[in-house]
Amino acid sequence: MDRFKTHTQIVADAVAKVPTQLIIAGAQRPASDGSTFDVLDPATGLRLATVANGTVDDALDCVEAAAATAKAWAATAPRKRSEVLQRTYQLMVDRADELALLITAENGKALADARGEVLYSAEFFRWYAEEAVRVRGEIQTAPGGTNKIIVIRQPVGVALLVTPWNFPAAMAARKIAPALAAGCTTILKPASETPLTALALAALMEEAGLPAGVVNVLPSKRSSAVVSAMLSDPRVRKLSFTGSTEVGRTLLNLANDHIINCSMELGGNAPFLVFADADLDRAIEGAMVAKMRNGGEACTAANRFYVEAGIAEEFGARLTRAMGALSTGPGSDSAVKVGPLVNEATRTKVADLVGAALAGGATLQLGGKTPEGSGYFYPPTVLTDVAADAEILRTEIFGPVAPITTFTSEDEAVALANNTEYGLVSYVYTGDLARGLRVSERIEAGMVGLNRGLVSDPAAPFGGVKESGLGREGGVEGLLAFTESKYIAVDW
Repeated sequence: MDRFKTHTQIVADAVAKVPTQLIIAGAQRPASDGSTFDVLDPATGLRLATVANGTVDDALDCVEAAAATAKAWAATAPRKRSEVLQRTYQLMVDRADELALLITAENGKALADARGEVLYSAEFFRWYAEEAVRVRGEIQTAPGGTNKIIVIRQPVGVALLVTPWNFPAAMAARKIAPALAAGCTTILKPASETPLTALALAALMEEAGLPAGVVNVLPSKRSSAVVSAMLSDPRVRKLSFTGSTEVGRTLLNLANDHIINCSMELGGNAPFLVFADADLDRAIEGAMVAKMRNGGEACTAANRFYVEAGIAEEFGARLTRAMGALSTGPGSDSAVKVGPLVNEATRTKVADLVGAALAGGATLQLGGKTPEGSGYFYPPTVLTDVAADAEILRTEIFGPVAPITTFTSEDEAVALANNTEYGLVSYVYTGDLARGLRVSERIEAGMVGLNRGLVSDPAAPFGGVKESGLGREGGVEGLLAFTESKYIAVDW
């Protein structure tokens, strides 16, 4: 009990420094109707902070603020935009411990995970600081020789950024940094579970010299109403969303009514393939990263483990030992490796999936029981002999659960990997590079980790195929997603 008391005091001190009002046109202000909502601590279920609950009127004020400064920001020299992003990067690095504790407070993840997220988030600002000065066009002679073709890239306009709770800093950074580098102004609508990190990031960017109105932050429990209102405003020309496929489908329909440029990073159901010739030490190491980063609450998390039959028993035993060595508790404790899940609904979903798998014949190797007490904890869990048609293999688990089943041939492994409507990321472990590349090409996914359990990189295009999304974030493609090409025909 003492460590929970210590945790409560630690996170209270971290949260006390963070803005809790809307940030519109550089000013902090309450919701127009004075309403608020509580942000809860996943480790205790207790209130962390009370935050302004943005209304439709506030949402439209955000659009007004972003539109009012759009021309000036677009006209700002790329080097000046770059310098703001570079200063933001440095401030995030300098305050990594402080920001990490804030993420742990509202998200629940272990402190080491949270610090890793802060540093990863900061890299987006550094990468796009370097790319802001390299938004290139082109010039060529028309095929008929009659004129010159000039193509320039211009900011797409006001961008609405909607982010999830699982990586509150990283998902915001991955959208804000390229938008600003391209010359767009923005409205950030963070998840209502984790608005504090978004508010802290906006305050930090103001300190870095970002002009008022370029980034506006709208915490709100009325997500559907405020997002719909902003998408209906003709001044909003870009939507970048990370979240569930179900919500993404709804937003695409709304955006379609106004022909809005969309980037959608949606659900995942990542397969983790282990062939008999794989280096098992590396495979277990990669599995722990791919499965347990953020406690399994990641769209890139390994969701389905397919292991070649001849090594399945050994792989399962090794993974069980590795998962069993992870300590669980409040994330602010530096010794803890697995914090709580974000809320009760998420924990219930995870527990129900495990229960259904066990009822369907799976064998429990580790965990599998919801602990008593406060907070939304669920233990690291390993299941073997999972039925091929089990719901847990068809659903994004979003928790620390590893279901294992087997395959006997390369073709079967690929078929199992592709047997899903999702296609965000896949993982392949094999000692045969030719096979690894062959399987990587055959798998229907936007990203593949070949003998590697971590694929995310600010310099690389991030995104999926099928129902895992549209477009790419990160890398040069992530910057171009916030621009539009303009063709000018010139007599020469």
